[in-house]
Amino acid sequence: METRAETTYYDHGTPAERWERARVFFDAGDYAGAARVLARLVGEVPEQTGPRLLLARAYYHSAQLRRAEAELRIVVERDPVEHYARLMLGRTLQRQARHDEAVPHLRIAAALAGDFPEG
Repeated sequence: METRAETTYYDHGTPAERWERARVFFDAGDYAGAARVLARLVGEVPEQTGPRLLLARAYYHSAQLRRAEAELRIVVERDPVEHYARLMLGRTLQRQARHDEAVPHLRIAAALAGDFPEG
């Protein structure tokens, strides 16, 4: 059960301060903590790709794959040539054993990165 103090800590500060806090959590390997900060931040600045991508990564690393997928699909819908989001979406689908769905995203990510097969 969440207490008021926990909510205050995760939600305290300006968006820039919370972004930094989320990055500290993420870099320390506290992906669930990073996700708690980022989920609210993304709600406040939904148009910004950076926080949404980091939220997706936090979800991915904390095995919240459906949530990661949902965030990545929003990024890809808004920016179809966002290479990293495509790559992460493909990997997220792979981790869910949805390999056929992953293939197009991984191919697009490779093409956007300039990784073309030789021959």
